[in-house]
Amino acid sequence: MRAFREAVEAHDLDAVVALLAEDVVFTSPVVFKPYTGRAVTGAILRAVAEVFEDFRYVREIGDADGRDHALVFTARVGDRRVDGCDFLHVDDDGRVDELTVMVRPLSGARALAAAMGARFEQIAQEARENSA
Repeated sequence: MRAFREAVEAHDLDAVVALLAEDVVFTSPVVFKPYTGRAVTGAILRAVAEVFEDFRYVREIGDADGRDHALVFTARVGDRRVDGCDFLHVDDDGRVDELTVMVRPLSGARALAAAMGARFEQIAQEARENSA
């Protein structure tokens, strides 16, 4: 999905959030239960943007006119390299209604979990503010 990729690469998180469906389901690589809703997903993505360093997409997989897309990325979390993929599904309106993130290696996933866990209260507060 070109618009999502361009917004992420431009660090335009307002544009990223605007591309999410109101009832988007976000599946984290480090948390068992999915998160539902634009407010919480937006808060998570804002926190991830702070955690990931040297983030860049390296490949896009999928039909430009299709509903399923995969964006392969590389980044760092502290001194750990992370390779991953954002799997996106778009609804009838062209908004992302499913976003699943996968990362590897395990050491990178652990570093990501620790960094995001440290921001849990910030994420929860932002989600509450944006859903009101």
